[in-house]
Amino acid sequence: MPQQPLDILRNVFGYERFRSPQDEVIATLMAGDDALVLMPTGGGKSLCFQIPAIARPGVGIVVSPLIALMQDQVAALRQAGVRAAYLNSTLSFAEARAIEQQLLTGELDLLYVAPERLMNERMLALFEQASIALFAIDEAHCVSQWGHDFRPEYIQLSILHERFPHVPRIALTATADEPTRREIIARLGLDAARVFISSFDRPNIRYRIAQGDGGGREALLRFIQNEHAGEAGIVYCLSRKKVEDVADWLSAKGVPALPYHAGLPAGTREKNQARFLNEEGIVMVATIAFGMGIDKPNVRFVAHLNLPKSVEAYYQETGRAGRDGLPADAWMSYGLQDVITLRQMMESSEADETHKRVERHKLDAMLGLCEMTSCRRQALLGYFGEGLANPCGNCDTCLEPPATWDASVPARKALSCVHRTGQRFGVTYLVDVLLGKTDERIQRHGHDQITTFGIGAELNASEWRGLYRQLIARSLLAVDLEGHGGLRLTEACRPVLRGEETLWLRREKKKTRSESRSSRTGRTLPPDADQGLWDALRAKRRELAQEQGVPPYVIFHDATLMAMMEARPSSLHAMAELPGVGQRKLAAYGQDFLDVILDA
Repeated sequence: MPQQPLDILRNVFGYERFRSPQDEVIATLMAGDDALVLMPTGGGKSLCFQIPAIARPGVGIVVSPLIALMQDQVAALRQAGVRAAYLNSTLSFAEARAIEQQLLTGELDLLYVAPERLMNERMLALFEQASIALFAIDEAHCVSQWGHDFRPEYIQLSILHERFPHVPRIALTATADEPTRREIIARLGLDAARVFISSFDRPNIRYRIAQGDGGGREALLRFIQNEHAGEAGIVYCLSRKKVEDVADWLSAKGVPALPYHAGLPAGTREKNQARFLNEEGIVMVATIAFGMGIDKPNVRFVAHLNLPKSVEAYYQETGRAGRDGLPADAWMSYGLQDVITLRQMMESSEADETHKRVERHKLDAMLGLCEMTSCRRQALLGYFGEGLANPCGNCDTCLEPPATWDASVPARKALSCVHRTGQRFGVTYLVDVLLGKTDERIQRHGHDQITTFGIGAELNASEWRGLYRQLIARSLLAVDLEGHGGLRLTEACRPVLRGEETLWLRREKKKTRSESRSSRTGRTLPPDADQGLWDALRAKRRELAQEQGVPPYVIFHDATLMAMMEARPSSLHAMAELPGVGQRKLAAYGQDFLDVILDA
């Protein structure tokens, strides 16, 4: 008698009930129909294909874009007693052959395969000899040529429907705006699929965006020391050099930080990633080469020291924090140079004009999110077509509403200065002219004689830079195409320049020492929690993980350890009632953790 999905959820994975819409998605696949699932990171996407793969006859084939993700998910499934394996380039010839044999003899519930290997004719022929329960296409946004994670192999995955028309397919992603959804459906041939769109909201993540020309590193250090000391996090930077500089700098300041980017030797990347997954409290400093498919549930913060190129990229990257549902932070410091650099990169790329137009639109939306004075979560969800009736109360603009000011007169001065100097100079030069600095370059160009020279005494250099940043963000000024960072006026600035439009801007915040006042060290635990028991449970988890050769969270998530602390079960029967404790894990680890609790 085949197992029922709810029994598998309870007995294998240790959860009492499905979250909406998991049960509907699973029922769709059980009936043999296709599904497209948009669900935020940490929302339980994997169970949507893992459970029907176990329940249906045959093996579930999972198309997964990253080796790290496959290894992570297979390790977790095996811990839960599921017959899972992967085929990728890390296996020897003999190991791969053994897994192929298991596939043909029906000894697997789930098999993870990279898209490149799946498109191999030999692999497809093997599938034709096996009994297939379903195809799951994970990280389906990789199909989008406009996206931040485009993988050309994904476009060819429509072959699955052509070769296996009676096998149900499920495509899953955490990040897709309306155009990307349409593209996924078209490219994968999912026209008849049921579409499930969960809320994109991650209420446990606190969004915070600060303007930080030049001082981002120190602000980041204060943030980590005051709020996330000893906790795992990811710091994203735009360049490889900055990644290495920031990792070295944080390490020198006592924060255990490791670099990760595509230019590092493969062995170094793998070693650093393994330390991040297996140790507590490691901070990974990375380019966007790191992160897709990282299953580590207790990443307590994601920080950006540079502006992401799009709202999708920002949402995807910040979504790596707090996958366990416990409080987490998405923190960003960005400045004027980020805006100029990204605009220059975009204009000088080899892409055609249509592609550039889409990228400009995405960057403008990202800048809009940064510069806004209302609730950030409402804007973030609105980008994905979802409404939020009331401000969230868990982002910086809700917690500390920013001051705004009528910047019409200073903006006119700033725009006039661009015009009077010939629309070819960068911000630093323009600010020097406004402040009346008489250096050799200004005198050589005769700009100490123009009407805008020295008329900017009401603002200091930092405030003028902030004003220029906001004018660029609102597309009232454009960055030159030659790559020198010069500014020129756009059509949109004319009403402001002529005094026909009032311009309200965010007031630049003065940096103060009191910014470090909100020390919320280790927000994971409630204030009245038993720190000694928490440390003991984590130590036992680490010991068992080292014996098994798996990351600690594969044994139990932090959320399960917290449930143990709160419930303090006194028997294995009571332990079995806790979320995340399935039958296999209860048998393997229940007594070990029970002993820790009873000894506390």
